[in-house]
Amino acid sequence: MPWIAQSERPYFNTALNQIEQITTKGQLEYCIFYLMLLYMDGKEYRYSNLHDVVYAAIHCGDEFRRLYLDVREDKAREKNGDIILDDGGEEDL
Repeated sequence: MPWIAQSERPYFNTALNQIEQITTKGQLEYCIFYLMLLYMDGKEYRYSNLHDVVYAAIHCGDEFRRLYLDVREDKAREKNGDIILDDGGEEDL
């Protein structure tokens, strides 16, 4: 997740590198949705296939969050300190 074999990457990278820039959230969502439809093309619209599409997108979001957003949040926490309750106790994590 979402890592594929090095040998498979050039095929996808060649196509994806044709996109010079994605500048809006809407453009990003369009691309993701298009890829989801492309995956489903020719597949039966049954639960397992539809589930695969949705969860692939969710798992990519989870991985992006883990690698980038969480790291940024940890840095902000280190810089600004933990949340302290009025009673002087530290928030349970």
